[in-house]
Amino acid sequence: MSGPPRTAWATLPADEEQYRPLYARVLGLRFVNPGGVLCFLFFEGVVALAVLLALAELVSWWAVLILPAAVAVMVKLNDVVAAVVVRSAALVPEQERDRFRRQMEPVVGRARVEWVTHSVPGLVVSAEPLGPAVRPDPNEAARPARRDIGPGAGL
Repeated sequence: MSGPPRTAWATLPADEEQYRPLYARVLGLRFVNPGGVLCFLFFEGVVALAVLLALAELVSWWAVLILPAAVAVMVKLNDVVAAVVVRSAALVPEQERDRFRRQMEPVVGRARVEWVTHSVPGLVVSAEPLGPAVRPDPNEAARPARRDIGPGAGL
């Protein structure tokens, strides 16, 4: 086998390896680092789920063996994908990383809007006219208001 040894990409130092959960050590996980509770759910939780499904006669008793193995394969596959992503990210030149960081950083500032000189609550200001302007009749304000009291009152 050529290339760096397997421990070259390890995320944990060798002295901390002994404190990792047995599930992570047996699968040889290097990039995914599940804690104790997650490892318990990955193995014992899935075994309990498979037993419950088998007792309910929803699956065969073979599921007690197959389901934990399938979950272990998925966890290992996730670790392999994480390794590929980390290795490909290491190959990206620093210049590209800086350009990507500049593109992804949020820009905070204020936009100047020249055509709005002030703001009035409840007023919608538009840059384009909506249609012909309707101007109130100045004589209408001087006329007394007409009141209709009931049917036929205006006759």
